[in-house]
Amino acid sequence: HRLHRTPTDEEMAFELEIGVEEFQDWLMRISNSTVVALDELWSVSDSSGDQVSLLDTLHDPDAADPQAQLDASELKDRLADAIAALPEREKLVIALYYYENLTLREIGEVLGVTESRVSQLHTKAVLRLKSRLQGDNLRS
Repeated sequence: HRLHRTPTDEEMAFELEIGVEEFQDWLMRISNSTVVALDELWSVSDSSGDQVSLLDTLHDPDAADPQAQLDASELKDRLADAIAALPEREKLVIALYYYENLTLREIGEVLGVTESRVSQLHTKAVLRLKSRLQGDNLRS
């Protein structure tokens, strides 16, 4: 507030570079307007009798897809079960490679075998996991 008080209609019109009548016309139009929240404009009852507002129906493109979340969670559970069913040595290779981020050479040092043998164990484990997960899909 440059004036340290409410400006007069004349002062406002002057600042807006319009006539006083036009300024007063604007004020009249604004005062006759009704401001309503979008979620109050449209509200209906769903099949359970609950009120559903417009806001509830808007799609949020950044929101996680519930079906995708469920699918990912189920896949994680199935993968964990499949890993648990692997022979101990293959399970260890998978854990060290994917969870501990060790290289095949480093895993070979831990297990006391060659990098080539670790590669064979890793390949066998991955094939068993694929087979198990594909078998689960066929049963679903």
